[in-house]
Amino acid sequence: MGIEEKLPSGILLTSVEKLAGYARKSSVWPATFGLACCAIELMATGGPRHDLARFGMERASNTPRQADLMIVAGRVSQKMAPVLRQIYDQMSEPKWVISMGVCASSGGMFNNYAIVQGVDHIVPVDIYLPGCPPRPEMLLDAIVKLHDKIQNMKLGVNREQQVTELEDARLRRLPLTAGGTLPSGIGQPGGRTQLGLLEQPAQDPDLGEAQ
Repeated sequence: MGIEEKLPSGILLTSVEKLAGYARKSSVWPATFGLACCAIELMATGGPRHDLARFGMERASNTPRQADLMIVAGRVSQKMAPVLRQIYDQMSEPKWVISMGVCASSGGMFNNYAIVQGVDHIVPVDIYLPGCPPRPEMLLDAIVKLHDKIQNMKLGVNREQQVTELEDARLRRLPLTAGGTLPSGIGQPGGRTQLGLLEQPAQDPDLGEAQ
């Protein structure tokens, strides 16, 4: 009662990209980088209750050369940043990074000179995981999302085109101005596009007129 009985004549057709994506997502080996309390939740994820082994990820590599996923669990200090980058550079390609917890993602409550305000200043991040600390279930959800990303990764020329499209999409995400409007000339010819959230002028309770 295997998958071969569900296939016509035992033949399955697929593409090289899908086959490579399936093999990659099913053999992700993490290089754990536990730096603070998020590492305790990371350890719990590998326990019997949450069972990280069902994804084939129970093998935490002690050497970065045999790992392709870095899970940054906790705040990154300025002294630890070059060490983290060195380990990332030694990891095998292709490689991915999960930023686990708000401290790793944005510095969290440690808004000072000693803590890096986001590990994406040091290494490129694929999945941002919020929480302080995030539960093991949240880490499993981030891993599933990363698996989906790996599964749909393009190869060769298609990969270059995919990267270009993603970069163009991010460039189109323009920040809003203080007045809740888009930059000048965006959205309407020769003018500013007012957002619906701030279309009504503010009323002063004392003067009874718009400011």
